[in-house]
Amino acid sequence: METNSKIYVAGHRGLVGSAIVRRLKTGGYTNILQRTHAELDLINQQTVNEFFEKEKPEYVFLAAAKAGGIQANNTYRADFIYQNLMIESNIIHASFKCGVKKLMFLGSSCIYPKLAPQPMKEEHLLTGLLESTNEPYAIAKIAGIKMCNAYNRQYGTNFMSAMPTNLYGPGDNYDLQGSHVLPALIRKMHEAKMQNAKEVVVWGTGLPMREFLYSDDLADACVFLMERYNAADVGEFVNIGVGKEITIREAAELIADVVGFNGRLVFDTLKPDGTPRKLLDVSRLHALGWQAKTGFGEGITKAYEDFLKNHDKAA
Repeated sequence: METNSKIYVAGHRGLVGSAIVRRLKTGGYTNILQRTHAELDLINQQTVNEFFEKEKPEYVFLAAAKAGGIQANNTYRADFIYQNLMIESNIIHASFKCGVKKLMFLGSSCIYPKLAPQPMKEEHLLTGLLESTNEPYAIAKIAGIKMCNAYNRQYGTNFMSAMPTNLYGPGDNYDLQGSHVLPALIRKMHEAKMQNAKEVVVWGTGLPMREFLYSDDLADACVFLMERYNAADVGEFVNIGVGKEITIREAAELIADVVGFNGRLVFDTLKPDGTPRKLLDVSRLHALGWQAKTGFGEGITKAYEDFLKNHDKAA
């Protein structure tokens, strides 16, 4: 990519998209296309086609998606599969028709089987049953991977796919009904501290192991790959993560410490745990020359600062 190349970031207001925009700007890129949902409905094929025909972006980061935690995934199953299939299908096909030079599709580590060997290698895709609570979302993301690969093989496009682990950071969703575990815990702990509550309830047993990646690290990896590699270099897709995991209990305890909540953590074992472990094998990414830089404690501190600055009043 050249610094004046026309780059479209789909989903620029989200956790991933906003981080990619920040990284592009710090890298000197000056021609970044951004459209809000009100300006461009990505579920509408006609409007997407018209946008691509008019703007003709050279590079595309496909970070737009309907995403959420266990409760949201399990409750809005039809919305998660329909909206994500439509978004990725419209953008990938429009990118092909308009001759986009390179596209990056962002997926999720939930594409892997519930009981996949740990750490999860790229070749473990489709080797077992998915976790039931987020199966519709996972299937949509798998479809995106396969769609990029199919267009590459049939039409010679340069569409690569990257599967990040669990993400957190500036611009996260702190809605308790639809957020992921870390932003939900940050908000819960903060509100409990402000109300002098004696305890905070955490879903599940606290025993599942999770890997967490700071969103600005993911953005750095995405731009790194787009600048240096083509789809053929990374294979069907590449994992993006830190290669380390902690328990939900350990994550909750660290968040409590960062937020300053001194009460008791109560684990509601009647709530679902989700997948027991979700550790990515990132050896392929390391071999390409990239590693994460932000430690978990540092990342949570930055995320809490973002919450206080941009979400506390709304909370």
